[in-house]
Amino acid sequence: MSEMGNARDPRIVLTLDAGGTKLAFSAVRGEEEIAEPVTLPAMAGDLAACLGQIRRGFSEMHARTGRAAVAISFAFPGPADYARGIIGDLGNLPAFRGGVALGPMLEDAFGLPVFLNNDGDLFAFGEAKAGLLPEINEALAAAGSARRYRNLLGVTLGTGFGGGLVHDGRLVLGDNGAAAEIWLVRHKLDRNACAEEGVSIRAVRRAYAQAAGLPLAEAPEPKEIASIASGAAPGDAAAAREAFHRLGEVAGDALANALTLVDGLAVIGGGLSGAAPLFLPALIAELNATLTTADGGRVPRLEVRAFNLEDPAERAAFLASEAREIPVPGSDRTVLYDPEKRIGVGVSKLGTSRAVALGAYAFALEALDRGMPR
Repeated sequence: MSEMGNARDPRIVLTLDAGGTKLAFSAVRGEEEIAEPVTLPAMAGDLAACLGQIRRGFSEMHARTGRAAVAISFAFPGPADYARGIIGDLGNLPAFRGGVALGPMLEDAFGLPVFLNNDGDLFAFGEAKAGLLPEINEALAAAGSARRYRNLLGVTLGTGFGGGLVHDGRLVLGDNGAAAEIWLVRHKLDRNACAEEGVSIRAVRRAYAQAAGLPLAEAPEPKEIASIASGAAPGDAAAAREAFHRLGEVAGDALANALTLVDGLAVIGGGLSGAAPLFLPALIAELNATLTTADGGRVPRLEVRAFNLEDPAERAAFLASEAREIPVPGSDRTVLYDPEKRIGVGVSKLGTSRAVALGAYAFALEALDRGMPR
């Protein structure tokens, strides 16, 4: 989609979408899957069996691509020492305990460089290379605006609250591989809890149950709650709307904290992103809210104005240029000046899984080009 992407790169990278129940293997060349994927049961409770499935899946995928891959690159749940390919104690893959050298094991098995990262990081990187970031820059160019973006915060809303950060085209990992762990930002409405407790599937179910006066066990899944909110399914519509408004408020507060430091676009993925029309207005309102000063004054929550890129009117306003010519003192020259700083928040058009795969692909290629060891 953009010169930042890898759509014409001929190299093949093997990837994996690792979950607690299944392992989905694929091969990417030029930002496209080039072979029929392989899906295997995760065998999550048996370490030897799970590792055997991982070896088997990559072996089958490697064979399907003529053993032409130049690297293996994929997301794996944390905690982990991603730079060294060592997986720590996992919740959804309980067999991994005490440190498992998954990366080195795969290097030994296939003789290829192996790169492991957090899924939130790779989601953001994929969106920066081939998703929201180039899409918006192309739209700005088409609208005649000189404004361009190079920074992106990516978040995923689902079972958890993941995050990733791209600065000036480079993925920010941090000194401990723990950058952009946005789930640990403080919960706006429950100061003793982390934001993930307000920005996740369980949070939506809990908020609906509380608002509807139901036991938590009787709360439906968020997809049904979204249908209730829109009137397409029976239930407490007001409670459903409140549940997603609460999610938007808490997510907006967390994003505001991050965007204060990042100053870039934000993209949302994950299973809950399909309900964006229900929570994005509250999220944007939180970003554009004000804070109180000690003398009773008000200051904007962000130094920039946030726009909902999923709303046609707001997207048009975001793309429109307000730049004007101003004189240079002491000369007859003028320069362009746009007085409004702005950022936009949008939903992934790639889809979360594809964004993660493209992020894994891009990360491997850039690491190889820099001669970076695993």
